[in-house]
Amino acid sequence: MKKQNPSKGIVFAVLILFSTLISTTAAASQATNAIQTTISQVIELLKSGEFQTDSDAKKAELRKIINPRFSYKQMSMRSLAKHWNGKSDDEKREFVSLFSQLLENSYASKLESYSNEKINYGEEIIKGKYAMVKTEIVRSDGVINVDYKLIQEQGDWKVYDFVIEGVSMIKNYRSQFNRIIKKDSYDALKQKLRDKIKGLTDDDLNS
Repeated sequence: MKKQNPSKGIVFAVLILFSTLISTTAAASQATNAIQTTISQVIELLKSGEFQTDSDAKKAELRKIINPRFSYKQMSMRSLAKHWNGKSDDEKREFVSLFSQLLENSYASKLESYSNEKINYGEEIIKGKYAMVKTEIVRSDGVINVDYKLIQEQGDWKVYDFVIEGVSMIKNYRSQFNRIIKKDSYDALKQKLRDKIKGLTDDDLNS
């Protein structure tokens, strides 16, 4: 079967994550179950028709469900990589806030376009506080392999990376961020994030 080219953006990764309610899995365990719990809540909201005429309220409810499943600090730390350790606590908090807003605004407005792809779950690998859940998304135009990387924080499993057809979302952001910092500056990166967030918000207002 022909395979679709991997996506390098967060939107596609999250769309895959939240298309996985309709699946053919056996009983889920630990990290897999954590993902499925969040998925079922998202799909229940999307199918309920609640907030049908209030897009902003619906996105806010989706964020309440989704955000606890993501470790934005881990994503931020791993995306900044060597540039993270030299930052003050305030600078780290600022970056986490910016990066989380970017991811939130990227996926919240796209979730409603999910479709009922068939999902085949592969193995779940747990090593200490880290886990990987392997899945295969069967679409009408091909098969997409997606691995979810999770970390256990305070007894709960949190997603910190998506690997789609071998392409890591975090490594992709890391490459982009490092290139911007080296070419321009860290402040330039923050401004680009602010501009992107504003652009996404403006798109919502104009949609």
